[in-house]
Amino acid sequence: MIVRSLEDLKAQGRYREKPGAWSSSRYLLRDDDVGFTLTQTTVAAGTRQMMQYKNHVEANLIIDGEGTVTDIATGETHALAPGVMYTLDKHDRHELVAETDFRIVCVFTPALVGEETHDHDGSDPVL
Repeated sequence: MIVRSLEDLKAQGRYREKPGAWSSSRYLLRDDDVGFTLTQTTVAAGTRQMMQYKNHVEANLIIDGEGTVTDIATGETHALAPGVMYTLDKHDRHELVAETDFRIVCVFTPALVGEETHDHDGSDPVL
């Protein structure tokens, strides 16, 4: 059984942040050998992020906050609020806009190593 607190993550180097923009608490990573990654991500109000996970599928459940996600290929925009889930099942290029501070639970497959950083087009490499 794996049990971790936010304090554990910070002590283990599993917490990353860009002050004023986002933070990522990485509860499960590839070295946990469960086949997926589980994170809690916070996004600051007023931020916009253009992303495309070319190498991963990501599912997101909004816990707190409001904003929108736009599918760049179709132009379709979806309202995000607590209880809304969106999944980037086709490696969708998308823009996330936080109208208020957001708290999101995210699941990635394949599992992330934990050292990934978004490249120029907002994608994470497979490490």
